[in-house]
Amino acid sequence: MGIQGLAGFVEERGVFFTELRVRDTKLVIDGSSLYHQLCFASAVDFRRGGDYGPFAAAVRDFFGSLRACRVAPFVVLDGGRGADDRKLPTLRGRATERLRAAHSLSRGGGGCLVPLLTREAFVQALGRLGVPFVQCFAEADREIAGLANRWGCPVLSLDSDFCVFDLAAGYCPLTHFQWQSVCAGEGAQGCYVPARCFSAEKFCRHFSHLNKSLLPLFAVMNGNDYIDRVALEAFFSKAPLPRGWAVGKGRKHAHLQGLLNWLSQFAEPNEAVDYVLKYLKKHQRDEIRELLCTSMEDYTPSDVNLEDFFQNGKYECEAARKSDLPQWILDALAKGKLAPFISDALILRSTFLHVQVENMQRPSAHSPALPIRQVIYGLLLRVSQNTEAASPSKQTNELPVVCEFDRLQKTLKKTFVQAASLPPDFCDDHFPLDKLMEVPLSCRQMLLLETLGVKMSFLEPIPSHLQLPVAVTCYWIFCSEPKVKLHQLKALLLMIVSGELQRITNDPDLTLLCAEEDSTAYNEFLKWKEKKLQNKDFDLDAAHSFCQWQCCLQMGLYLNQLLCTPLSEPDLSSRLYSGTLVHRLYQELKSTPSVENLFSLSPKMIQLYQVLLNMVES
Repeated sequence: MGIQGLAGFVEERGVFFTELRVRDTKLVIDGSSLYHQLCFASAVDFRRGGDYGPFAAAVRDFFGSLRACRVAPFVVLDGGRGADDRKLPTLRGRATERLRAAHSLSRGGGGCLVPLLTREAFVQALGRLGVPFVQCFAEADREIAGLANRWGCPVLSLDSDFCVFDLAAGYCPLTHFQWQSVCAGEGAQGCYVPARCFSAEKFCRHFSHLNKSLLPLFAVMNGNDYIDRVALEAFFSKAPLPRGWAVGKGRKHAHLQGLLNWLSQFAEPNEAVDYVLKYLKKHQRDEIRELLCTSMEDYTPSDVNLEDFFQNGKYECEAARKSDLPQWILDALAKGKLAPFISDALILRSTFLHVQVENMQRPSAHSPALPIRQVIYGLLLRVSQNTEAASPSKQTNELPVVCEFDRLQKTLKKTFVQAASLPPDFCDDHFPLDKLMEVPLSCRQMLLLETLGVKMSFLEPIPSHLQLPVAVTCYWIFCSEPKVKLHQLKALLLMIVSGELQRITNDPDLTLLCAEEDSTAYNEFLKWKEKKLQNKDFDLDAAHSFCQWQCCLQMGLYLNQLLCTPLSEPDLSSRLYSGTLVHRLYQELKSTPSVENLFSLSPKMIQLYQVLLNMVES
């Protein structure tokens, strides 16, 4: 994420920062950077599929610190890949890196891997905390910069691209934002978050008073998410660049420093671009000029008015208008009610399926959820043949196809997947995609439950917020290969029950539901957990099975959202899934079946467990 090598270079020197006391201000936050940072800070174990409870607690504590310092946060999240799909090579590279990390973790090695549902848990936590947020149509950087400049407030991120944007109040790296060490402050001013702010002025002074307008060209020539340095290899190999450029190959950041020193001789970007083009073949010059100029525009703050969204709920941008997507889809995307996965499938007919710590010798953990994805693709793309311009090649009954990037053993492969054909209610011209929310609730619910292979009559005894996870569990048992073991199923259900017990015990709004025996049972459960979670046994096949459940839950969530939530959305952050706990329960059940009675002190939880188990087994 960002400009190759720049974050490390800036951190090593440390002289490009100014001290900052963050209080009594608006703060524009790069949501992607924040949830990655909080995820890595709160996780102690990346092998077992994530513990969303501690992550949600970290999100809550972070925004609690801001509130204490009277900081008004506004979170801006990346959207889909965009119609031009310019970052595809970068995204493929990152997917390959994640695959390497997952493989290392599966073999007991080191590595960090964001759990599959982290983004969904983050969005839910923001909504529950009442933190204003927007999901951009595509890449968020330019819109973050535009909003921060409109308000004259800092940007909080971990993306070195913000070192290059011309930001009125600067860029605060998350690594220097000490939200866990809020200072009391003096007098009436009150407490503040100690932070450091990157100073583009100090940075440019260090390199012979480099003109700040040349920083975007530096970013592009050095290599970023959109352009590879290889495109300019002819220039780098022929141009008379400063001493130490090539000699210092062994020296860290020599290339980066050499490029900055070289750029400092030019007054403005066009002069430097003209100089670069002299070293390229004539037939390449127009193409490379356009590439450089287009890429430099990526560092111009956007004119999208996010302030209007935060005040009036209206998100408008040119790319969204050009997409011709139904207005309700655009609104739902902006409000985070639909995931970027949906816009990528709809606009690009291409999606990425993120790898987890799974058994690399088996098919991808996403394989069992394929039928759910096919229904999603069918809903999104069923009208395309009617709306495209009529031509002989378009007059076909073939179902649309989506390109999926997924794991095949230890490599990233793309597969073409056919969308599902839908029931007559959804193929009817009365209900095209732009009128999907007008389909009767009963029909939408029926499509969701038929996809998951469950009848509503079976789910009625289940609390509404658990109906979707339980339906997904039934689907998982039916579709997983190899088949789910009974101990794995029981461990998963006990984990869900533990989350429900914690919910009624700790949520102030639910104290009336919590009897004394529930509190006693919860305290006994905490003692058991404290003792048992120290065991670090790891079963890769069990991990693979639980990864499959998370994949099914993710696609079940997406289908439910696309159908305008015919079932209640489960709260991921209320410990619905804890990888550490479900693995421990599985190991304990194999050796001590009595663990099944873990919640025997709470008749309510015993009854819930039995209802869940009987319903799923039936």
